[in-house]
Amino acid sequence: MAGLSIQELLAEKEAGLDLELLAGERGLDKRIQVPRIQKPGLAIAGYTTNLHPDRIQVLGSTELSYLEQLDPQVADRHLRGLCELDVSCFIITKGQIPPRLLIDCAEQYAIPLLRSQHQSSRFISLITQFLEERLLPSTTVHGVLVDILGVGVLLLGKSGIGKSECALDLVLKGHKLVADDVVKIRMKLPAVLFGEGNDLLHYHMEIRGLGIINIRHLFGVAATRERKKIDLAIELVEWRDEAEFDRLGLEEMRYEILGLAIPLLKIPVRPGRNITTIVEVAARNQLLKEMGYHSAREFQDRLEKRMAETAWLHAHSIIGDNLE
Repeated sequence: MAGLSIQELLAEKEAGLDLELLAGERGLDKRIQVPRIQKPGLAIAGYTTNLHPDRIQVLGSTELSYLEQLDPQVADRHLRGLCELDVSCFIITKGQIPPRLLIDCAEQYAIPLLRSQHQSSRFISLITQFLEERLLPSTTVHGVLVDILGVGVLLLGKSGIGKSECALDLVLKGHKLVADDVVKIRMKLPAVLFGEGNDLLHYHMEIRGLGIINIRHLFGVAATRERKKIDLAIELVEWRDEAEFDRLGLEEMRYEILGLAIPLLKIPVRPGRNITTIVEVAARNQLLKEMGYHSAREFQDRLEKRMAETAWLHAHSIIGDNLE
């Protein structure tokens, strides 16, 4: 089953959530499916129509103080009505002490009750960012991801075409390796793709005839980075004389990952072509395109303008001869 269990959320340390379990241990296997949270103030007041039980329910000082001020029988009825919806979990912020009634309901209905020392606004920001990274769609791609002048370039192509060798040459030129062979790609809101390396293969690269090398150990920490936004995909393909490749750069191809399309270039490979330099220039050209400067289109506009001027001069010359 996809998603994130409450047990995994409780064990998370790197996100700085600072969570502890207060009650409801039997429900730690419940799973979170969506990266959004909810504050159940209206549900505590008895209105549960718009409650989303699959979301984490965050209880701040306002919700807890209101719960304590309610008549005990009313509070018990409202809280049990909330718990009967089988919510994923409750999280109390600001290190507050929960009412006994809340602890008893969490135990009875096996709903994990957690607590964080963070202020509500800070915790909501942290948990939302963490859940977005863990729960948004992800996939893996066979390729190499490099950071070239701030442009995330995903090198694609069949096995043995020279992706790793090209990436190694780029590292020698001062660029950064993100991932080799297996690239883990996650989508981040609103519509951005980020790539990172496999946990086992991180910072390592396979070079045929040389074996596995550690880029960070060989070239230092500045030669690698943890993750990078993917801006451009480049597919290395074998050169074929009968094949037609884009000569002007006007053809705009796209490569789709997780429903998002990024620019794609196909570069033919054959002996004598400096693929590393071509890839580096492609990254520089992508930077210009993002700044609104498209070299191929500018050339096409100049060419069409020159052709129009030549046609006008030719027509004027013919008309002038006839008039004489």
